[in-house]
Amino acid sequence: MSGSRQRPHMKRPVWIIVLISMVCFFLIAAYIRPLGSSATCLFSNRACGTYAEEKLTPSRELTDDEVFSRVVIKEILNAPHVQSINPKIAFLFLTPGSLPFELLWDKFFQGHEGRFSIYIHASRSKPVHLSHYFIGREIRNDKVAWGKISMVDAERRLLAHALRDLDNQHFVLLSDSCVPLHNFDYVFNYLMFTNVSFIDSFYDPGPHGNGRYSDRMLPEIEKADFRKGSQWFTMKRQHALILMTDSLYYTKFKLYCRPGMEQGKNCIPDEHYLPTFFNMVDPVGIANRSVTYVDWSERKWHPKSFKTEDVTFELLRDISAVDDSVHVTSERKSTVMVKPCMWNGLRRPCFLFARKFYPETLERLINLFSNYTVV
Repeated sequence: MSGSRQRPHMKRPVWIIVLISMVCFFLIAAYIRPLGSSATCLFSNRACGTYAEEKLTPSRELTDDEVFSRVVIKEILNAPHVQSINPKIAFLFLTPGSLPFELLWDKFFQGHEGRFSIYIHASRSKPVHLSHYFIGREIRNDKVAWGKISMVDAERRLLAHALRDLDNQHFVLLSDSCVPLHNFDYVFNYLMFTNVSFIDSFYDPGPHGNGRYSDRMLPEIEKADFRKGSQWFTMKRQHALILMTDSLYYTKFKLYCRPGMEQGKNCIPDEHYLPTFFNMVDPVGIANRSVTYVDWSERKWHPKSFKTEDVTFELLRDISAVDDSVHVTSERKSTVMVKPCMWNGLRRPCFLFARKFYPETLERLINLFSNYTVV
């Protein structure tokens, strides 16, 4: 009888031990092999590095140049992030000349001195400035041609100048036709408090996607890795540094991605280089969407441009509220891909900026600014 009384007494500690062991096992497993999500990366740069390293594991023998390149990329991704006492966003303006919306941006920046930097690449003429924030902010420029690698060169040039300031922690590429959709605090918090770059990248099997791929990019870039996306990015500092170190993949696009290089193919470097590069080297570190709104509903070579009569409170409010990311493939029977815009695991509005607006819309945009940018 004494033995039968002891057995029930011993069951409770055994189950507690088993339960604790299972919890410990899952905690250890989660630490060793973290999920490749932006939420995980937000709390652990080491986790991002581990997952990125797995994604870099090739299915074939790498060339010497690929080995050299990936060693550098791995080191940058895994390096401890140096926190700035005064983190800033670098606003990179890619423009042919003067910026027609300087006074709108002046209103956007007012009261936030010390939290932003401005860099201007003016490819055709020296800008005439109306806002003191923009005076003396031009960098050395060069000619930029649509559809040519010179567009990517200008982007890299802007990033290189902005990286010289160690306080610049996030980098935003904007055109002369871009306008802000939210106030500065909203934009600052949206970009600074997430650990991903908002680089657009998606798979398009159609003629304006993978149809632009050239076999000459082999072996480093395979057709399955080729991606498409908007050139208008925001980028964290680690990714900007990676881009500065890249010569291997950049050279492939410089040589083999340009309009008319092969019959029936019009490869556009600024639509494919960054989407392909980051899809290959750090796919979990990018959001696969842009935060700059562009209206492609007319299905032409260039997006819709907004005139004064188009600019209303309702238009700006509706664009600001969009919370789905939409990609459309270029096949004859187009595929529409819709995904919710996520920010640290939460559904949030997709867009911080919008383009293309005619200069004549400036006055109306300024009058509406304090209304449509209320968070």
